[in-house]
Amino acid sequence: MSRRAFLTAAGGTAAVAGASGSAAAQTTEPDFGGYLDGIDGGYEDLRGQSEVTVDVGAEGNGGALAFAPAGIWVDPGTTVVWEWTGEGGGHNVITEEGPASLDSGAAVSEAGTTFEHTFSEEETGITKYYCSPHQALGMLGAVAVGSDIPTVETGGGGGGSSRPQVPESAKTLGVATTFAMIATLGLAFFFLKYGGDYETPDE
Repeated sequence: MSRRAFLTAAGGTAAVAGASGSAAAQTTEPDFGGYLDGIDGGYEDLRGQSEVTVDVGAEGNGGALAFAPAGIWVDPGTTVVWEWTGEGGGHNVITEEGPASLDSGAAVSEAGTTFEHTFSEEETGITKYYCSPHQALGMLGAVAVGSDIPTVETGGGGGGSSRPQVPESAKTLGVATTFAMIATLGLAFFFLKYGGDYETPDE
């Protein structure tokens, strides 16, 4: 392979690797308007499932005081089941704002208690909710329904925040891509300075 061919191939590989890393680091998530910023519970895209479960009283916010996942994205027609862990005292599910009316009633603490709601086409949008005894401690949640909702481009990870974040996999990919580019440049420099034309001569 000639030096020119080597450099062309190496440059193309590095460009593709860099582009792939950038694409992997970008994901689209519902824009919860900062409602879940700084709270525990995480976020999951659960579209494509007919029924999903949210733990009530999961570890987080200084105790068993979180919904997990706190933020979810589902399709119209999906049934969301809130299931009590039995930890953190009494909890409930009450709508803060949004198209769906959620009200599980008085706070209860018994493990295995469930409350479910099937989100209809008329409830497309983002419904924010909370646990009334622990609202001030950050026990908040949100359900995004359908595709006609505000979204943000983020770094992918959960964490219950709509702020841009970079997941560990993207960080690892970025480090590997950077290393590969540096190695490629080092080899290119070596071939340019010490190499010759390695094309096979005509016989």
